Amino acid sequence: MNRISVQPRNFCALGGQQTVLGISKAIPIVHSGSACCLRLFQGMSFCNGYQGTGYGGGNAIPNNNIHRPDLIYGAEKRLRDLIAGTLKVMEADLYVVLTGCNVGLIGDDVAAVVGEFQKGGVPIVYAETSGYKGSAYLGHELVTKALVEQFVLRKREVEPGLINLWVSMPYADPFWNGNYEVLQQMLSEIGLQVNVLFGPGSKAANWKKVASAEFNLLVSPWVGLETVLLLQRKFETPYLHYPVLPIGARECRRFLQRVSEFALLDMERVSRYIERQEGKFYYYMERILDLLTRFDNSFPKRFFIISDAAYTLGFSSFLTQGLGFTPGFQYVVDDPPCKHRAEILQFFNQIAPGLGARVEFSAEPADIPERIGNQVGGDIPLVLGSAWDAGFTKRLKGSFLEVSAPVSDRLILDRSYVGYRGGLLAEDIYSAIINAP
Repeated sequence: MNRISVQPRNFCALGGQQTVLGISKAIPIVHSGSACCLRLFQGMSFCNGYQGTGYGGGNAIPNNNIHRPDLIYGAEKRLRDLIAGTLKVMEADLYVVLTGCNVGLIGDDVAAVVGEFQKGGVPIVYAETSGYKGSAYLGHELVTKALVEQFVLRKREVEPGLINLWVSMPYADPFWNGNYEVLQQMLSEIGLQVNVLFGPGSKAANWKKVASAEFNLLVSPWVGLETVLLLQRKFETPYLHYPVLPIGARECRRFLQRVSEFALLDMERVSRYIERQEGKFYYYMERILDLLTRFDNSFPKRFFIISDAAYTLGFSSFLTQGLGFTPGFQYVVDDPPCKHRAEILQFFNQIAPGLGARVEFSAEPADIPERIGNQVGGDIPLVLGSAWDAGFTKRLKGSFLEVSAPVSDRLILDRSYVGYRGGLLAEDIYSAIINAP
């Protein structure tokens, strides 16, 4: 090995356990070693906004703690016993069996074991999420695709106005709860009914009717794309892919108009809603015009974002078009598959011509502090990143806002930077500038 992993910002595919916990009264059953569950919970939840365990999460996740003897003789009986025991002591509307690396290596027939319980009417599915397969974002889609294949009811009559909303990965994005709630509220205001799949209001029954949606709405550059494509192939459900998180008035207007055109909604109703929200948004923005137009040696000259593709796009759009900041280099750290990277760069260029040339994909971002230090020279930077990035920003005498995993400086419940009120991200940014050393 010639590389050392430092400052981990991503997790392995078994992180799909947190996707399961994002569904109300759903429980992951983890067929793996015991340390995996706890480490993933600590990294994706507790050390990432102190999000808590959820229903059946944390130390309560059912796990059979596979050891070396099981690697020799197989562990299918251990899995069968684990599922049976879980059904006795943990009540849930949905159970999802997940597999770790060791199980993937020994080749247990997980499908056969789970199939025994499915035939008995148990609401249970499985996903092979061996950590070596990829990141938690891949694990997230392995879980959602497993639900589509094994749990969603076959094509039923389409319910007009009903849509499935796909945004953030639960827990990996510390703001996921708020993002879903804000977008659900916005979409309901323009005449759509959201089938709630994650967060408050979600339930297993909603997943049963995924195929009844008029269309799928994906608000993400790449995470979730495989799932909506599967739904299109399996149920002929069309999808709308909107890659930029709508933050602030400009992007929200674009987002709502694009959705309205796709769904053939009443444009007068949509326009009235946009006008009401923009009136409130610009009322507050006008109050800080003197601060927005201030430019002196105490203010940052460029901004740098170290986050996943969704937030790097969303924040870049708001900071350049909404607040007038000049972009420095932007670092995308969720390691998008190579097949998506060219399109992601196009999304950046749509925000500002040439911005794509200032984007770097850095799955192992240990050298980012040195790069940013070289780029800013003696100027003051504004850095939006994770807990790992606070120290070097302080050394550069820059302004810092913690917005990406891991987030360790605040508790996050339903906070969101998405939407019109989320556009008041300006509050947090300028507070960080004012309080900078």
